[in-house]
Amino acid sequence: MAKQPRRSSVGENIKKIIMARPVRFNIHPIKADIKDNISLANAPEGYTGEGFFATQLSSVVGLARKNSLWPLPFATSCCGIEFMSVMASHYDLARFGAERLAFSPRQCDLLMVMGTIAKKMGPIVKQVYLQMAEPRWVMAVGACASSGGIFDTYSVLQGIDQVVPVDVYVPGCPPRPEAILDGFIRIQDLVGHESVRRRNGEEYKALLHEYGIQ
Repeated sequence: MAKQPRRSSVGENIKKIIMARPVRFNIHPIKADIKDNISLANAPEGYTGEGFFATQLSSVVGLARKNSLWPLPFATSCCGIEFMSVMASHYDLARFGAERLAFSPRQCDLLMVMGTIAKKMGPIVKQVYLQMAEPRWVMAVGACASSGGIFDTYSVLQGIDQVVPVDVYVPGCPPRPEAILDGFIRIQDLVGHESVRRRNGEEYKALLHEYGIQ
């Protein structure tokens, strides 16, 4: 006669479920080793002497700007959910000096448009852009903000670059948090290498004139 397997009691099943959780960090916490995980911003090119360092003003300004961006998230749909994970502890956008999110355009310099933008919402996006102080940058996050995405319809704006100039496009529907971080790093590269005179140049004024911005 075959031996019948012993049935587990309810208490044993509950014990298995509880013990399967990774509680070792709570019982025996491991001290984090951050010695090799801290990186400092590289100094700009310049001349170093005894007690002084000389470089270009634009390099110093660019270094400060790229590591202190204040994003304004303009989220309308699912790409905004991905941005929430970017700001959370796992991806932690604050590592790049952008922990200070704001929903007041006058206090921000990076407009991150995420999600579907209807044509009747286009003037609102432009108004938010105009309320931001110079210098300002724009990142189109996701397929909808970049090109309208799958919504090739009469009511959806086929890319926010029809109403405001865009610096970086992040593809995807929706893009993964790593892609958004990559787009942010590219924004930092643009900011770091931008001349302090660019915003007063004729080329930049002509670009704004194409969008009807004085």
